[in-house]
Amino acid sequence: MASYLQIADDEKGHELDLFCVPRHYENDLDKVIIPHGLIMDRTERLARDIMRDMGGHHIVALCVLKGGYKFFADLLDYIKALNQNSDKSVPLTVDFIRVKSYCNDKSTNNVKVIGGDELSSLSGKNVLIVEDIVETGRTMQTLLSLLSECNPKMVKVVSLLVKRTPRSSGYRPDYIGFEVPDAFLVGYALDYNEYFRDLSHICILNDQAKEKYKV
Repeated sequence: MASYLQIADDEKGHELDLFCVPRHYENDLDKVIIPHGLIMDRTERLARDIMRDMGGHHIVALCVLKGGYKFFADLLDYIKALNQNSDKSVPLTVDFIRVKSYCNDKSTNNVKVIGGDELSSLSGKNVLIVEDIVETGRTMQTLLSLLSECNPKMVKVVSLLVKRTPRSSGYRPDYIGFEVPDAFLVGYALDYNEYFRDLSHICILNDQAKEKYKV
């Protein structure tokens, strides 16, 4: 079972004025729940765990866009450092896919996968899927089902966040950074209708902002 750092439901978080937050978002956020430095420390440990388990073979790292791109880049930097500074190293290549399951702040049952035609190139390979957040788990289960048709040698999933929610299907990734409350989170490339990707920390979005940026 994957280990993780749990953020409690009653976590008080941190006041915004203790951190560098873009001024255009100051009135849109309730609090900082995971500071950037903590994200980076946890990501470094995840890289070590992944290399321990998958480091014997060529790894294809599959980034789930758009939210996963920042976590993907930082995770691969740590994996690259491990490759460069240890006696054992493996080739690491990358690929990208886009999965969409949100409308405003709601996760929908309609999961769209863009780029699935290219998954056939993963046949016989060790695949690491890199995701930003798992909520219901249905999106990832859809992607894993598509991947299984391509016959990869191994598939592991790492998600920076897993949300505690009654809507969960029960799916859990192989590697988890943080387990978080059932709140709408933004920052560190997590977005709300494409806003807040330029925020370094993971924060809780307030209700006024949901209306402000609603499409």
